[in-house]
Amino acid sequence: MASLVSSPFTLPNSKVDQLSSLAQRHLFLHSFLPKKANGYASSSKASLRVKCAAMGNGLFTQTTPEVRRIVPEKNQGLPTVKIVYVVLEAQYQSSLSAAVRVLNSNKKDASFEVVGYLVEELRDESTYKTFCKDLEDANIFIGSLIFVEELALKVKAVVEKERDRLDAVLVFPSMPEVMRLNKLGSFSMSQLGQSKSPFFQLFKKKKQSSAGFADSMLKLVRTLPKVLKYLPSDKAQDARLYILSLQFWLGGSPDNLQNFLKMISGSYVPALKGTKMEYSEPVLYLDSGIWHPLAPCMYDDVKEYLNWYGTRRDANEKLKSPNAPVIGLILQRSHIVTGDDGHYVAVIMELEARGAKVIPIFAGGLDFSGPVERYLIDPITKKPFVNSVVSLTGFALVGGPARQDHPRAVEALMKLDVPYIVALPLVFQTTEEWLNSTLGLHPIQVALQVALPELDGGMEPIVFAGRDPKTGKSHALHKRVEQLCTRAIKWAELKRKTKEEKKLAITVFSFPPDKGNVGTAAYLNVFSSIFSVLKDLQRDGYNVEGLPETSEALIEEVIHDKEAQFSSPNLNVAYKMNVREYQSLTPYATALEENWGKPPGNLNSDGENLLVYGKQYGNVFIGVQPTFGYEGDPMRLLFSKSASPHHGFAAYYSFVEKIFKADAVLHFGTHGSLEFMPGKQVGMSDVCYPDSLIGNIPNIYYYAANNPSEATIAKRRSYANTISYLTPPAENAGLYKGLKQLSELISSYQSLKDTGRGPQIVSSIISTARQCNLDKDVELPEEGEEIPAKDRDLVVGKVYAKIMEIESRLLPCGLHVIGEPPSALEAVATLVNIAALDRPEDGISSLPSILAETVGRSIEEVYRGSDKGILKDVELLRQITEASRGAITSFVQRTTNKKGQVVDVADKLTSILGFGINEPWVEYLSNTKFYRADREKLRTLFDFLGECLKLVVADNELGSLKQALEGKYVEPGPGGDPIRNPKVLPTGKNIHALDPQAIPTTAAMQSAKIVVDRLIERQKAENGGKYPETVALVLWGTDNIKTYGESLAQVLWMIGVNPVADTFGRVNRVEPVSLEELGRPRIDVVVNCSGVFRDLFINQMNLLDRAVKMVAELDEPAEQNFVRKHALEQAQALGIDVREAATRVFSNASGSYSSNINLAVENSSWNDEKQLQDMYLSRKSFAFDCDAPGAGMTEKRKVFEMALSTADATFQNLDSSEISLTDVSHYFDSDPTNLVQSLRKDGKKPSAYVADTTTANAQVRTLAETVRLDARTKLLNPKWYEGMLSTGYEGVREIEKRLTNTVGWSATSGQVDNWVYEEANTTFIQDEEMLKKLMNTNPNSFRKLVQTFLEANGRGYWETSEDNIDKLRQLYSEVEDKIEGIDR
Repeated sequence: MASLVSSPFTLPNSKVDQLSSLAQRHLFLHSFLPKKANGYASSSKASLRVKCAAMGNGLFTQTTPEVRRIVPEKNQGLPTVKIVYVVLEAQYQSSLSAAVRVLNSNKKDASFEVVGYLVEELRDESTYKTFCKDLEDANIFIGSLIFVEELALKVKAVVEKERDRLDAVLVFPSMPEVMRLNKLGSFSMSQLGQSKSPFFQLFKKKKQSSAGFADSMLKLVRTLPKVLKYLPSDKAQDARLYILSLQFWLGGSPDNLQNFLKMISGSYVPALKGTKMEYSEPVLYLDSGIWHPLAPCMYDDVKEYLNWYGTRRDANEKLKSPNAPVIGLILQRSHIVTGDDGHYVAVIMELEARGAKVIPIFAGGLDFSGPVERYLIDPITKKPFVNSVVSLTGFALVGGPARQDHPRAVEALMKLDVPYIVALPLVFQTTEEWLNSTLGLHPIQVALQVALPELDGGMEPIVFAGRDPKTGKSHALHKRVEQLCTRAIKWAELKRKTKEEKKLAITVFSFPPDKGNVGTAAYLNVFSSIFSVLKDLQRDGYNVEGLPETSEALIEEVIHDKEAQFSSPNLNVAYKMNVREYQSLTPYATALEENWGKPPGNLNSDGENLLVYGKQYGNVFIGVQPTFGYEGDPMRLLFSKSASPHHGFAAYYSFVEKIFKADAVLHFGTHGSLEFMPGKQVGMSDVCYPDSLIGNIPNIYYYAANNPSEATIAKRRSYANTISYLTPPAENAGLYKGLKQLSELISSYQSLKDTGRGPQIVSSIISTARQCNLDKDVELPEEGEEIPAKDRDLVVGKVYAKIMEIESRLLPCGLHVIGEPPSALEAVATLVNIAALDRPEDGISSLPSILAETVGRSIEEVYRGSDKGILKDVELLRQITEASRGAITSFVQRTTNKKGQVVDVADKLTSILGFGINEPWVEYLSNTKFYRADREKLRTLFDFLGECLKLVVADNELGSLKQALEGKYVEPGPGGDPIRNPKVLPTGKNIHALDPQAIPTTAAMQSAKIVVDRLIERQKAENGGKYPETVALVLWGTDNIKTYGESLAQVLWMIGVNPVADTFGRVNRVEPVSLEELGRPRIDVVVNCSGVFRDLFINQMNLLDRAVKMVAELDEPAEQNFVRKHALEQAQALGIDVREAATRVFSNASGSYSSNINLAVENSSWNDEKQLQDMYLSRKSFAFDCDAPGAGMTEKRKVFEMALSTADATFQNLDSSEISLTDVSHYFDSDPTNLVQSLRKDGKKPSAYVADTTTANAQVRTLAETVRLDARTKLLNPKWYEGMLSTGYEGVREIEKRLTNTVGWSATSGQVDNWVYEEANTTFIQDEEMLKKLMNTNPNSFRKLVQTFLEANGRGYWETSEDNIDKLRQLYSEVEDKIEGIDR
């Protein structure tokens, strides 16, 4: 990090020639630390060493409460009042300290000693001890906004002990546990949430929305003191003083706080009982309104504010122009009243200097939705006064840090309909701590101020203000403020420019770099989609001059260099940038030289110039994003931290922003490499590459709806407005060739089994099953062996169950085209799967369970029987599945018109339900054995399915893009699996993840227990009844979002702990389950978190690490607690303490992603498996330590290797039907099976398992079974590959990708059977017709396919005949010639 903080950049707008050469070389980036600039950088190594040593406690915040301690002079003969306060943020520090200094200088009545703590500082043990000590002789305790559970409990523990002794305890809005500590004379809140009095009723309403709660509390605060004044009892007076205290506190100015301290001390401190301390009433400020630092007062009427604005003398001409952009700002009232507003002023001044008008609004409660509607929307025309809005509070729009009301926020923002940016002031760190941190923002701040505003549709989490460690005041970070303001104005411009003049840069990806791969994106037919988008924009009035007639022609123009002969190996060059131009446009170019040498380098260059690939049509540029650049270099792939982008990459974005001058960039599809470039995880600084690359361009990003985790990275690191697109409609895999024959044989067996032909059919079934290679999945008797009649059913049942599993597997068929939603009938399979899940929270039973009940069975029992291969259960399950499909198909047919479009479902349903005609599903079921199904349950279910059907076929993806381009608000929505969570639909929403502190949920914990128990059961069965001592597993970001933390819960259950949620439903604690309750030993784990999981769920990594260490320290016998057993052994071997030896939560270094094995495999750039294993160890051995969360990810390779060497099993989860093991390279990229074998002392290969929770009937299969299932349902399945080929150019690439990923599994686990390669060769190479089709459609990808076959053979993963290999070699040279354009 040292080198990063002080990289010798020259800044674009500092007049370089006027600086001395020294300052030029070491211009420290952050212009708010000017004094230190030279000394800092020149001795950067030394000074930063000291820094790191100072970060001794390993926590995020190194500030100490001592800067908030004021001790009065001795011997004044006055009684001393000691006050201790705990707050969330530091804005009260300067105001309160000023108040106390004034009181002490008056030397009247009493002297005041005061000390303050930021909640976050209490994590540090020694600070906590000081806090306890301070409270022992304190008179008054004050707390405010204490919302972090683990810390709230720490505060409660100490204050509770001292509560009776303290003279007064005042807690302003915080968690109920802390609020109950309030005490002023006879007034107390210990009954909070139970009492009947109106004051408490107020707290009870908290359930609905804490924002509404805060507002009603403010109203109450206004009126109560007047009422209470005239009530005689002491009780009323005490309550009145509490309310006044709240008014003083919310009024936050030094005067208010001075009077507050006088009032409380004079009334409650015994030593001052006789003295009459005079205090004046609180000065009330507006609760909400408009504030401008130069305005004479606060306004609560927009018209008045705008009148004042129009008459300003200091404003420049630009500001007076009616065409100036108008930016709305949302501010926190407490910063304004406490005078801690320097950072707000900086933003206002910067915007005005850039020619934008501002309307800065503030609110006192936690609900900003009212003020937004009141002050930013014209009450008469209902049009917004502003072109974009920036919230500088960092909080969710409604509810702040407490309980949020996102629907209310979204409603207000939809009315406003402008881009909504939520920028962040640093809350828990000082500026310097943030700069030095590789993680960037503090995890709690990420949860409260990045994740929650995203649910409101907030974007661009730019850190614009830092904090001074001494005074606690906020200060602007000038470079960041510039970035924020420029971007806010750019978004505002989109609202104001005409469509003809807007310029759009569409960026496509090419991964791995090869001409056959241009336009890669998950599940998306990229060029057809771009074509449909451009056609639509053209109709809408955008300038798309020269757009070809078809999408095929579009591909040709982008991927071929027209000037060279027709099939040249190069893409079309849109611009040549010479080195001097590149250096002048790219201020950070010199920083890239450390990794890539002097420009132009050899990537995206012709030796003299940097090349930008792509093609321009009118005001639209379609460009190809360069790749990481180190894919093909095995040595670079081994680096444990990722390298910087290369010159070609930087040149591409400089071109888009500064030469093409794009108004917006549209990244097309999931996903590119911009957001995965090195830099802080969240809350980037000017030296983080994603921030430098995207520059000032508004970024719109089409992202697959089922990948919310990587979409979230794109939002946070490349400031993207992510718009979701649908994955292609799913279909059942169906049966083909031998598998189809088998199912026919089985049905004839069922009708003839009791005749003499039974045995004969069984032996045909066995031999056909062998031909289909099912003998690996089902134990088949030897051929010719006599099978007794009673066992025949079981053999057939097992084969049948396997075939049904293949048949009903879901496949996404073909690729999605943006703007073409699925037809109703294509949606049937999706609906069948939506109907297969119970949804108890909505009172909906699943269709299979309704049908099973009809014949007196429970569906769980049928699933279990079918898994065991009991023939009648397998048959019943098939009938249930068929009846579900039939009933849903008949329902869908009823609600569609002749063209297959869904007509208004509601009308159709009423007519179905109205006239006593039988509903279509009842009609269908009346002809099956399920005719007695429960009608009420069916009706509830089909109402829900009707809603889902409307959502599946809705088309909003183009609409949302146009809204974004017009500078409007794009409605947010969750990402995830539409089958588990239909709220993901309709697509075209701004994708968000979830509140990271909300997982794992109770339901996830339930599902996790089932999977873990099945996993252990299976491992024991295959290993002579022994428990696995250690399981190595992977945590993915997306899986945990879709399943609300199931895989996270699995880890917790393996080690035997339960998550504990707080009053807001946030999970920040765990407690161990007793060994009796667990009924088995605690199993040790090695957790490999994906880089994305690390970015999104750092709080949960902290939770896991705490859990494992807690279990390692339990006093339990070693044979009942494998975590402890191994930690003790490892501690002794490595000479470290048990806590450190119990490190089990690993990931990449901050800012790095993946083990790079996938890049090596995709580019065939690896020598042997050992090299792949080294990559894994060097990149994945960074640990998170809950005892030093501020240290970020630190390398602990020895512990990692020792922990892995104890693993008896490796384990991954599949959570949705679209993504399976061979669809993406991520799964094998993080698979440690072969690696564990090489680390184990006995050299034994661990068992490898995959849990499949994609259907209601969760399965744990071995890795080999899953790879076979995947090959049968995708790569070798005509339904799948024909579906892919129908999409043309992209389809060939999809087929090649599956084969490459299969080789990846051979390389990391060795679990791929020979027949998989053999059958693939028969399907794609032996079949002449298929061969020609592949070669002509996408010769580049076909060449890679042939190369992959040869590679699989060469690396010893596929044994086959010489003839096959010769044919492949010959094909390879043919296709080479074809690509080079040589006709033979």
